[in-house]
Amino acid sequence: MTRLVDPQILFANDLAQGDVVFLGKEGWERDHLRAKIAYDGEEAAALVAFGKAEIAANRVVDAYLVDVEVSESGAPTPLHYREKTRVAGPSVRRDLGKQAWLRQSGDGR
Repeated sequence: MTRLVDPQILFANDLAQGDVVFLGKEGWERDHLRAKIAYDGEEAAALVAFGKAEIAANRVVDAYLVDVEVSESGAPTPLHYREKTRVAGPSVRRDLGKQAWLRQSGDGR
């Protein structure tokens, strides 16, 4: 097992809803905090293989790995600006996308 320099999660776009999704333990999640985290090369390869299969099945597009920092509580935070923005959702209309969904679900982020 080759340890990764930074842990990684798998990002993609859901084809049905167009939203950014993250591969979780039981499938695609809209909340990055529930993303499955790869700490070594084998885990990362498994995430990529799953993403490719989901692309082939026309469920998602643009699946790719993202370097993250993992907090003490186990929450992954993307290291790069583009993915930090994608995690937050639309930056213009806070009443749409992830912000609205999180607010409706009771999460105050």
